[in-house]
Amino acid sequence: KGISLFIVPKFLVNADGSLGERNDLRCTALEHKLGIHASPTCYMTYGDNEGAIGYLVGEPNKGLSYMFTMMNNARMSVGLQGVSIAERAYQQAVSYARERVQSKALTGSDGPVTIINHADVRRMLLDARAKIEAGRGLSYLAATYMDEANASQDGALKAASNAMAELLTPVVKAWCTDMAQDVTGTCVQVHGGMGFCEETGIAQHYRDARILTIYEGTNGIQSNDLVFRKVLRDGGKTMTGFIAEMRDTADALAAKPGDDATAIADNLKAGLDHLETATGWILENGKEPEAIAAGAVAYCKLFGLVTGGYVLARSALFGLDAMSQPGGANGRADFFDAKLVTAVYFAQNVLSQTGGLVTSIRDGHRAINSFAEAAF
Repeated sequence: KGISLFIVPKFLVNADGSLGERNDLRCTALEHKLGIHASPTCYMTYGDNEGAIGYLVGEPNKGLSYMFTMMNNARMSVGLQGVSIAERAYQQAVSYARERVQSKALTGSDGPVTIINHADVRRMLLDARAKIEAGRGLSYLAATYMDEANASQDGALKAASNAMAELLTPVVKAWCTDMAQDVTGTCVQVHGGMGFCEETGIAQHYRDARILTIYEGTNGIQSNDLVFRKVLRDGGKTMTGFIAEMRDTADALAAKPGDDATAIADNLKAGLDHLETATGWILENGKEPEAIAAGAVAYCKLFGLVTGGYVLARSALFGLDAMSQPGGANGRADFFDAKLVTAVYFAQNVLSQTGGLVTSIRDGHRAINSFAEAAF
């Protein structure tokens, strides 16, 4: 029928509100974990002696549905945790790259230079920066819809914002935490051999990020939630509307002069075409759940990449508009230029990967579902 939810206090409470005797539950051990050592996880035992007393929360057998109230908030929080850990790893990698002296530059240097002057190190740092900014923008976009859903007095806007918040929540959790593992690994690489040594501290971020794709619902579960409960449940209505909204930004950028705006717009349009194709395939094959489930993770990644490209395109568009007005940059031209270059990098080096994901979504299930269990 379903599990029930109980509160089991450490101390029982007397009728007058004072603390009574200790309840029969004990922490018997701490788990030895790969990361997040500052957040201990305990083994608990209940009722070994006189029996533990718990108090039912809500109705019997409704515990899982109650937990999902917490889980929806937790999924957003874990996605932001991914952005946060990745950001800290990036800051540390930039600091190290500015201090570490190694080898001559390819041009313009007679002696060794700091490694931030080497092209591959710059590539790694910009890759990390672009993915973090995409994850942050994706998270803020979802949070904006949550705020509108909670605060709006307009019934239609409230419903539409709630649908968008629900659509984006599993993507925030899954894409941002996958990104955190990717970025922290890159930041270890920036440190070279010292990244493999605990004394630099960068390895902690790599270890801490590993849990993020697992707890509060694995990223595989988030991906299934996205395709089955969000895309298929409303026949793709919310997704289709969001794709149209993103196309408006791509069109606005395409109308701007300059190679940078064109590069962002072209890659965003291509990504949107791929997302639209993949979404159409899912809607057409809704009665083949095994096929859809096999491509769910790839679809979630595709959605995250395109939405990340979209939020960076919006920031680039804002910056271009600001810098085109007299005094519009307000002394922040370097800031806006960095946003523009970051968006260009993401469009050309990350968003450009979306085409291969369509093949995985559409065709990958054949090998996955036909492989014999005994052959593993």
